[in-house]
This record gives sequence, C-alpha cells and structure tokens, in this order.
Amino acid sequence: MCRQAHQRQMFGKMLPMTFKGDFGQGAGQRVQTSSGSGRGPVPSGAGMMALPVLLGGGGIGTVVLVLLAMWLLGGLGGGGGMFSPSQGENQSQGDYNLDHCDAPNAQNEYVDCRAGATVMSVDQVWSHVLPEQANLEYRQPGMHIFKQDVNTGCGYATADTGPFYCPRDETAYLDVSFFDQLHKLGGSSGPLAQMYATSHEMGHHIQQIEGTLGLSDYKDPGEDSAAVAIELQADCYAGLWAHYAEGEGMLDTITEEQLNEAIQTAQAIGDDNIQRRSGGEVDPDAWTHGSSEQRGTAFMSGYQTGKMSACDTLNRGVYKD
Repeated sequence: MCRQAHQRQMFGKMLPMTFKGDFGQGAGQRVQTSSGSGRGPVPSGAGMMALPVLLGGGGIGTVVLVLLAMWLLGGLGGGGGMFSPSQGENQSQGDYNLDHCDAPNAQNEYVDCRAGATVMSVDQVWSHVLPEQANLEYRQPGMHIFKQDVNTGCGYATADTGPFYCPRDETAYLDVSFFDQLHKLGGSSGPLAQMYATSHEMGHHIQQIEGTLGLSDYKDPGEDSAAVAIELQADCYAGLWAHYAEGEGMLDTITEEQLNEAIQTAQAIGDDNIQRRSGGEVDPDAWTHGSSEQRGTAFMSGYQTGKMSACDTLNRGVYKD
C-alpha cells in the first residue's frame, strides 16, 4: 500500500471541501510531526506528569493540565521555552510526516492536512486582527501533530489527552485520533468542527500573547471562575477565526449544516454534558470549561461579530471595535 493510500485509510474519509482553491496546500511545511516518542526524559527541570483524558470538562482545550504543569514548575512565564520549536518549519520525528499534504486538495481530504491548513489560516487572520483590535503583535505558535505520545515543554502527553496548548513552548499539540473520541461524546467529525478544535487551541496562544492565560486558576473552578472565562474566550476566538477565514476567502462559504456541526461539537464538550455522560450530576461548582450552551454561544459570538470585544469574557475593556 502506498503512503498516500495509507494516510487516506487512516485519516481520509473524503470529507467535503472546505478550504477554497489551493489555500492550505503544502500545510505540512507549517507543522511538526512525531510518531511514538516513547516515555523518555523531559527537559531538565520540567518534571514528569501524566496527563489524564478528561479533567473537569476535559477533551478539547486541555490547557488545564498544561497550566497545572506550569504551576508546578513555578509559573507560566512568557516567550520561548524548553522545547522552543523552529516555528513554521516541518520537523518530523519517526516515520510519520505530512508529505501527502503537498498533493492537490489534500487540505480538504486528510484530517492532519486540514489541521495544518487551519493553522496557516489562523496565522493569516490573527496577524492583522490582533494588531488592529488589541494593539499587539502576532507571533506564530508552533503546531505539532503526533501519534501515540509526545514529549513537550510542559511534560509528557498521550493521544488520550486530546488537543492542548503548551504555553512553555507556545505550541499546540494534536493527535487526530482525538476526533474519533470527540464523536463518541456527541461531537461532529465534520470539517468545520475539526477546525474549531484546532482554532480553539490557537485561541489559547492569543491569550498567551495578551498575557491573560495565566489568570486562569483551575484549582478554583466554578461557573463564574476565571478558568471558565478563559475557555469561553478561546471558543469565541475560534468563532472569530471562522468569521475572517470565510470573509477573506480562505474558506468556502460556511453552510448552515457546517456551522451547526461546529456548535454541536462545542456543546458536546460542555462541562454539564461531560458530567452527565460520566454518570454524575450536573455541578456548576466543578466547571472549568463552561456549559454546553455557553460554549456554543461563545463560538457564535465570535463568528457573528468578528470582534475581540465580543469575546471579552474577562471584562478587560481593552479592545478596539
């Protein structure tokens, strides 16, 4: 079986086209990859911690675990980190790479290529939105797609962790098998839903640039907690990304069905839905990510307005309309 056929079997699915024209072709050049890092040593001083599948509302946006790791290490801190990537370069470890993303339409055919193309569009959107609306300079985050497990600037992670952003190395990590897990939680496997997952993590990178990511305290959960505010803002930033990616011609016109799939996915990973599916009672005092309704509403706020001010869940009042 040729390599491309192998990737099609694993990730293929022949999902409907979403990226317009040849935008995102060659997305593998923007992404690092690795396959089975092994539970080797992490950088000196980083310690070692296992990352569970779900935490508080878990799944997507597992910045919870990463922030906990940073807290254990003595604070978040900005800028580079122990595993600072050569951002924008494809660095492959093991036998997994994204060479198949160079093929025409690969960004619409393969899940991993779609994630890479999403990051390219995130770069394009935030490179002008952040200076215009927040008077801040955008810097590219790293993007690392892995299989099985990976060592990061924030510690060791497995595919079960779900997508997460590590502020120490300013990199988002994703194993695309997560989308199968997400579907079991009631989320969608549609293209925009997958892009939502990636752009949500990139929303945490915007918060890192803003200097607000460290305000979240997951040791103090609750419906009105800073933890929930941070996650809802990242959902809103994902919607804002979709607003501009569509409006600036990177994406085909988003259909109502695709939009509903993204909202469905946001709602599937609400704390209340996770609590119900785990067999427990809904307990807002334990929330770290927000309810299903809050998450869907946050995404739509960003999508409908394209304004960071509509995403001001922290009530900072610093954004320009």
